[in-house]
Amino acid sequence: MTPADLPRPLESLSTLGQSAWVDFLSRESIRGGHLQELIDDFSVVGATSNPTILQKAMSAGDAYDEQIQELTGGGSDVDGAFWALAEQDIKDACDLFRPVWDGGGGRDGYVSLEVDPRLAYDTLETFREAIRLHRTVDRPNLMVKIPATKPGLAAVEDVIAKGRSINVTLIFSLGRYAAVAESYVRGIERLVAEGGDPRRVASVASFFVSRIDTEADRRLDEIGGHDELKGKLAIANAKLAYRHYQETFAGPRWEFLAGKGASPQRVLWASTSTKNPAYKDTLYIEELIGPDTVNTMPEETILAYQDHGDPEPRLLSGLEEAERVFEDLARAGVDYDDVTDTLEREGVEKFADSFSELMEVLRAKRESLAPA
Repeated sequence: MTPADLPRPLESLSTLGQSAWVDFLSRESIRGGHLQELIDDFSVVGATSNPTILQKAMSAGDAYDEQIQELTGGGSDVDGAFWALAEQDIKDACDLFRPVWDGGGGRDGYVSLEVDPRLAYDTLETFREAIRLHRTVDRPNLMVKIPATKPGLAAVEDVIAKGRSINVTLIFSLGRYAAVAESYVRGIERLVAEGGDPRRVASVASFFVSRIDTEADRRLDEIGGHDELKGKLAIANAKLAYRHYQETFAGPRWEFLAGKGASPQRVLWASTSTKNPAYKDTLYIEELIGPDTVNTMPEETILAYQDHGDPEPRLLSGLEEAERVFEDLARAGVDYDDVTDTLEREGVEKFADSFSELMEVLRAKRESLAPA
């Protein structure tokens, strides 16, 4: 076999059990063929969106202008116009990924759409919105995103119990991840108890990776010294989370549900572009490869990894070292719980701010496109 015949790095990820998804969507990429190119040529098998991603897509260019004009003429308000635009993009993206979903038995091929981020602390409204989005988009390969706030966890369990697929997002801490996994298992248990079919349900638990290092490194800079600890917490956090994943989806409790056709809730690594230029541009891909995981990547990270990635299952090693990172950071004065609490709070605020900014952009576009 010649070097040209060897699998390229992104193709090798799948042989190691990891699925490559993209963390961007736009009407231009969906309808212009770019997303299909990523599926065909870069082994991409899923996509996610969030308020920030949609805000960037809808703010640029004129790809949405025609539908905005139609919605304006039909009397839609700004919120209604946004959901009509977003739901159309997600339907189209789901249709592009449907062959992946069909061919893999529902393991991959998913597209995620987030509930209104302003509902992050409202359990009942989050549940209602998640069910509404599933009904409106009406695609089996849709995952609705629900933030992993404490009120969000109850909504996750309730939606899973209704047999709907969920992407639990904005996870930072190990404690919160344990609660997310428990919410999923309880939801599956309720679904099975009520005679539902768990084979219809898929879920991922989305850890935001690079933001953890950014915040921990900032605090180390404030303390001074300890440079050897920079860029260590996010990977250590992910490795210990994966260990918990392996423990949760094993043993008699889970084996009973698996016997009914339930699938484990895979861990998904989000925010995997490298923010610090001193770190390798593929750092959060290289170190987080393991079976039954997903990595969502921006396009520049996809291109970098395809060019010079080194696929090995490193997620399974270095657990003792990961535990020492936590101990060393605590001795240095970095409060892990405060880091993750801060990141969750700021993450919800950032998505809500992006949503508000998007509403202003759409309002301005409506006015500029309205007939004189």
